[in-house]
Order: sequence, then C-alpha cells, then structure tokens
Amino acid sequence: MKATKICEGVYWVGAIDWDLRNFHGYETEKGSTYNAYLIIDEKITLIDTVKAGFEKEMLARISSVIDPSKIDVIVSNHAEPDHSGALPALLKIAKNAKVYCAAGAGIKDLSAYYGDLGYIGVKAGEVLSLGRRTLTFLPTPMVHWPDNMVSFLAPDNILFSNDAFGQHFATFERLDTETDLSEAFVQARKYYANIVQPYGMQTNKALAACADLPIETICPSHGISWTKHISEILALYNSWAAGKQDDTVTIVYDTMWHSTEEIAQAIADGFSACGFKPRLYNLHHSHNSDIIADAMTSPYIAVGSPTLNNNLMPSVASFLTYFKGLTGNKKKSIAFGSFGWGGQSPDQVQLMLSECKCEALMPAIRIPYKPNQSQLEKITADVIAAIQNN
Repeated sequence: MKATKICEGVYWVGAIDWDLRNFHGYETEKGSTYNAYLIIDEKITLIDTVKAGFEKEMLARISSVIDPSKIDVIVSNHAEPDHSGALPALLKIAKNAKVYCAAGAGIKDLSAYYGDLGYIGVKAGEVLSLGRRTLTFLPTPMVHWPDNMVSFLAPDNILFSNDAFGQHFATFERLDTETDLSEAFVQARKYYANIVQPYGMQTNKALAACADLPIETICPSHGISWTKHISEILALYNSWAAGKQDDTVTIVYDTMWHSTEEIAQAIADGFSACGFKPRLYNLHHSHNSDIIADAMTSPYIAVGSPTLNNNLMPSVASFLTYFKGLTGNKKKSIAFGSFGWGGQSPDQVQLMLSECKCEALMPAIRIPYKPNQSQLEKITADVIAAIQNN
C-alpha cells in the first residue's frame, strides 16, 4: 500500500473502505475512504487519521514515504471517529507529535473519545509554520459538528476541507481528473444532502470564510480531491447551501395492495400537467438516503401511506423521521393514503410533515379501499388546482 502524491511533498495516506454500506442510516453503496494527508517539510505533518481498524493501511502508506515515528504535527480537523479513530495508535508510534485541533470544541470532543492527549487548540486565522509551508486554521462549526475546522496549506494552496466537498466513494483514483466525474458529483450531492444539509446557514458562513483563499486543490476527508473542477463543486455547494430549488417533485409512498401507489401516480400526473418533473419512490425499493438527495432541491414533497393497525406503515414513519432531521428548506407538501376502515394514516402523515416545517398544499387525500378512475381523475384535478392557486 503506497502513498499517492497530491503534489510535491504532499501525499494521500488514507484508507479505502470497500465494504462500508451504512453510515448512520445513510446507505453508502459505493463504500468510502478515510482520507489522511502527509506533508513533508521541516515539521512532518499529518492532516487527520483514519477510522479505527484501518491503522495498518494508513501506517503502510505513511511508511512508503517516511518513518511514521518522525511525524511532528497531527492536525485533527474533526474529532468524529471516522477521522480520528487511529489517533491513539499513531501517537504510540509518533511519540513526540503534537496534536492540533479547534480550541474549545475540538479539545472537548477529542478528550471525550481518547482522554487528555495534550491537545493544542487553535483559533480562527491562527498560522502554524511547518518550514517552507504554513497551515492556516479556519473554524467551520456545525459543518457538521461544533469542532469542525478546515486547514489551508500555503504556498501549495491546498484546502484540507474536512467533511465539506466530500463523498462516500471508494475508489483507487484520488483526483477528480482521474475518476468517474459524474459519479463523484452524484456522491457529493448525496453526501451534502445526508450529512451537511441541515447546516446550510453555517455552510454559507464557511464558504464565505474561504472565498478569498487562492484554492488550487480541495482535499476532503472522504472521497476524491478536487483540482480541475473546483469551480463546479463550489457552485454546487453555494446552490445547495442557499436552498435553491428546481422543477422536480418528490413523491414517497409505501403500498400494500397498490391503492396508495395509484394515488401517488395520480398526484404525479397533476404535477406533470403543471410542468413539474415527478420523482416517485416506493419505499419497498428506495432507500431514505437516496430519496433525500432528490428531495433536497424539490419545492414540493408528497408522502403517502396505507393505514396499518391504526398507524402509518413503518417504512413511511422511518422516512419521515429521517426527513425531519435533514430538512434543509421549506417545502409545500401533500399527505395521502388508502385505508380499509380506520383511515388514520393520511392525517398522521400530515402531522409529521408539519413537524418537518412543510406547509400543506391541500387537505390530506384519503381514499377507502381501492380508488376508482373518477377518484383518481379528481385527485389529479385537485392537485392541478392547488398548484395553480398556490
């Protein structure tokens, strides 16, 4: 396992997790990487470590460049264990290394995980000389933890961006110029939607803080690094953080005997007639984290459930709980569902959507048993009228 050169004297020495399939409920179908970066200067410096269990992989890559015991500085941009888990093991080898992290929250979080290891807290704009190079530290709190910060390396003009601009994307290629760029953008969108989206205001502040930096490379903590496509990923982040919406409609449902599915299609027909692009997700087949990536930019969301034992289908309740924690902008919503005799689920969906800060576009749609053609046509007509009157 060899280090990968980012530029002269700067190397990727992280680990590739080909088998990761779930990250806090986020389906990581492409696996992930835990990115650590080695800087060779008068002070040998490591930016972040890797998840516990991947220490040997990281150490093998470091050893392909230099003896790990010679590391002088370890920068912890974020204390979450997928970034810092190998820190105790590394400090047993690099016994003289000093660990730098965000003052206050960084020290608190690292201490909570690993005890007092003599952390040095740094503040906004503080500069650390490595010899020929300097690192400037910029706190980015709540993107996506209180302790998050980024580090800027000059004169190489590399932004070690931590979770920002990352992707859960396992690949041997390390740069945007080497990998499947379309897949990298898909995974970057999914990562933002599922990790960063609730913190749009804080992300805007972080983007503003970095706006004047002469960035030539962005090295995030997961996935590939950005070199030739920095303007594109920055534009996407500015759009997502601003909560910009498009012409899609996200329609999410579960169904027992296809009745709720038929209602979903009738709703889709109404939106389509008004020029919107419906995206239908049957929760039997679609994962919450994939739906969220599309829902992020939809101005409308419709959620439907049959009534099961006087309640929502568990899959719908799960989606709405997941959605509630990740709502990045306000949406208009439609609740719908079919039922046999109780019929509680549409109102329960409506209530949960209101708790997600959604505004009802129309009253909840409630259809007993199986909808007939005239009922489906009325649903479509009612949706069209609600959109036109919105």
